[in-house]
Amino acid sequence: QVQLVESGGGLVQAGGSLRLSCAASRRTSNNYAMGWFRQAPGKEREFVAAISWSGSSTSYTDSVKGRFTISKDNAKNAVYLQMNSLKPEDTAVYYCAARVVRRIAQVVTTEEEYDYWGQGTQVTVSS
Repeated sequence: QVQLVESGGGLVQAGGSLRLSCAASRRTSNNYAMGWFRQAPGKEREFVAAISWSGSSTSYTDSVKGRFTISKDNAKNAVYLQMNSLKPEDTAVYYCAARVVRRIAQVVTTEEEYDYWGQGTQVTVSS
């Protein structure tokens, strides 16, 4: 069992930046593709960004392209989400997720495919 812990959320003004981090509780021999999702009040959880185990492949939802960057550090068992030019509509609880994969370049973008989830971190963007 892998536990994921997010950090880095907070309150920021529109146009500002935040960097979210997600750390896995322990190293395993498995390869993990990682992703970030978010859930705004009254809305369903949605995909934000994903990265392959190798880090060579990434995917973003259209609304964050050019503003958010996902990255990972396998040595630290960590994945990051750099969020720039934040907008009030980015306000949500952000979750990281991990999925065991065999293909190191595989990117996973659907919620149902992920095996492990963090508890979430709140991001609030004021106008």
